[in-house]
Amino acid sequence: MKWIKSQRLYKKAQELIPGGVNSPVRAFRAVGGNPLFIDKARGSKMYDVDGNTYIDYVLSWGPLILGHAHPKIVNALKKAAERGTSYGAPTPLEVELAGLILKAYPSMDKVRLVNSGTEATMSAIRVARGFTGRNKIIKFEGCYHGHADGLLVKAGSGATTFGVPDSPGVPKSYARNTITLPFNNIPLLKKLINKEWKDIACVILEPVVGNIGCVLPRPGFLETLRDITSEYGIVLIFDEVMTGFRVSYGGAQAFYGIKPDMTCLGKVIGGGLPVGAYGGRKEIMSMVSPEGPVYQAGTLSGNPLAVTAGIETLKILSKENTYKNLEQKAATLEKGLVDAAKKSGIKTKFYRAGTMFCTYFTDKDVFDYASAKLSDTKTFSKFFHSMLRRGIYIAPSQFEAGFISLAHTGKDIEKTVKAAYESFLEVK
Repeated sequence: MKWIKSQRLYKKAQELIPGGVNSPVRAFRAVGGNPLFIDKARGSKMYDVDGNTYIDYVLSWGPLILGHAHPKIVNALKKAAERGTSYGAPTPLEVELAGLILKAYPSMDKVRLVNSGTEATMSAIRVARGFTGRNKIIKFEGCYHGHADGLLVKAGSGATTFGVPDSPGVPKSYARNTITLPFNNIPLLKKLINKEWKDIACVILEPVVGNIGCVLPRPGFLETLRDITSEYGIVLIFDEVMTGFRVSYGGAQAFYGIKPDMTCLGKVIGGGLPVGAYGGRKEIMSMVSPEGPVYQAGTLSGNPLAVTAGIETLKILSKENTYKNLEQKAATLEKGLVDAAKKSGIKTKFYRAGTMFCTYFTDKDVFDYASAKLSDTKTFSKFFHSMLRRGIYIAPSQFEAGFISLAHTGKDIEKTVKAAYESFLEVK
């Protein structure tokens, strides 16, 4: 493959945009080389400006669970755009989307639409503080909840990739109210909450950590978290921006049978357009302005384009056998990749939650931020480029989840497994 046009565009972009990209992980710094510039995408495929074709397992970092440019979403967006792109006023569409979300996530009595996952998490934390009258929050190392100041403390994803878990520009006073703990560590969790509970407003976490790959909760961890937060009146927030509709139709909370006090959503509920949402119990959400005193607003919140894409996506996902189909595809891919690694003789650990997955280059179990960091990132980088040359596009970082969609075919999966086997041999 040749990437002449992408290289030219990247050189130009670096003159105009910090690092040449509008989100850090896109720059390929974790794997080396230059990023691809994409011209178009459809179904399971992306096409770059040089005319190369890739089977895509990034899927815009998760939201495209139906695949790229799904005809029903495209047609609905065309009609919606003709009626106006934004009103700054209520619409019937946002009421419809809210209803679909609440039906899928019965832990929420009410939901507020926003424009991004970051906006959803920062708003949910503010509401939790307003509801409890407490200031401190607990998050877990490796869980990424967006780039709000108080949350960039031992974050994952791009921050992990660059080895800068605490971003410059974040005042110490913000970080002082954020307590970080290792994911899956029950003894430390209990010890801290028993000591500090009077000051703790909320605990926020990704129930499956998707920003250091795909780290699953150990048995009993989420249950213990639910019990102890309930005991001390601490608001439990599930950040399901990534896991929502990905781990299952009802997210990780339905899959693991845990009912959080608040939930943050994004990605899938926008069908590929920018959107986010946060919601929770009625008594908590009654704190949100204009019903209550906690202020949060957004000019483009609930805009008709993003909401339309979300409605069409959730309608398709709610159909019978949709998740059975997705599970079959994901399981087939998982078996193929695990078998390819074993056959090649390379040591890997594969983890999957619904349609999210990650292959770590390590022979040790991955259960938190520290264990994920033990992965062989140099071998991953070689693997990434080997897969890319074979027309398979995976996330350009060891510390990112992969995703599969309804658009991926059996042939796509066969080609991916074959490419993985050849790439495992190449990097061994």
